[in-house]
Amino acid sequence: MRTPLLSVNRRVKPRSEPPARTRDGDNLRGAALMVLSMAAFVCNDAAIKYVTQTLPLPQAVLIRGLAVCVILGVMAQRDGGIDWWPHRPRDRWLLGWRAVAEVGSTVLYLLALQHLALGDLSAIMQSLPLLVMLAAAVVFRERLGWRRLTAVGVGLIGVLMILRPGTSAFSVWSLVALGSVLLIVVREITTRGVSPAIRTSTIAFSAALSVTLFAPLLPSEAPWRWPTGLEWAGLAIATGFLTIGYQTAVAVMRVGEVGFVSPFRYTSLLFAILLGVVVFGDWPDGWTWAGSALVVAAGIYSIWREAQLRQGAG
Repeated sequence: MRTPLLSVNRRVKPRSEPPARTRDGDNLRGAALMVLSMAAFVCNDAAIKYVTQTLPLPQAVLIRGLAVCVILGVMAQRDGGIDWWPHRPRDRWLLGWRAVAEVGSTVLYLLALQHLALGDLSAIMQSLPLLVMLAAAVVFRERLGWRRLTAVGVGLIGVLMILRPGTSAFSVWSLVALGSVLLIVVREITTRGVSPAIRTSTIAFSAALSVTLFAPLLPSEAPWRWPTGLEWAGLAIATGFLTIGYQTAVAVMRVGEVGFVSPFRYTSLLFAILLGVVVFGDWPDGWTWAGSALVVAAGIYSIWREAQLRQGAG
């Protein structure tokens, strides 16, 4: 896992190399956490998209963020308290960059969420696992053979089919969503680099606090007002699911191998399409379906290929 290899000549790790830090069962636990995280974030997205149809976006994000911070703060205290100033300078830098990436990706994502259908936005976000795998190979030297590199290329073709640049179906908000993806890659990689001494609850709380503090600066021309009962209910649902999402998103990047766990992000597309149809009546078009199929197929192949290599090494 740490060998200096990003190569088309991938091989099974020889016995002479040091054992990987991933323990038996970590990849399965990471996959389960990823599925739960994706479901939680999509449910949060649907709730906040519904609420912001009538309530100003900055107000909705601020109310939701304050509630999430209270919940995560209590959880962090029960987990041993919030580490406001980590001992290692490297951890402080990584957490700082993670907060910047968290705020930037959230802002871009929320802006895109207001203008794109939930299923279409989720389809664009499916490029994330491919980019995370590439980033992990470069930064953490996780081995990525030519077959998985080919799968990444096929997946990126699928992303282009979803975006369709140069056609009437293309929107600037698609680029905004893609910018959010790139910042999430930075967030995930920095999370992986934070030392195990920093508790998950601390990282999740710092992420929620960063976004909440930035919320009033989000663009909006609508005046703030007292939310209706239905809007309060939507914000409560968003708060609950976002709390779960924050916790699992941090935990999943610290369990198992990034290359194995990341493809399970594709489950978010299924959740997004389902909620998009049920809540908003949005149905993806044929090109989005075809592009999504290529991206998901690339991810599934990556999982299968990893399993084959593990069997060969066993």
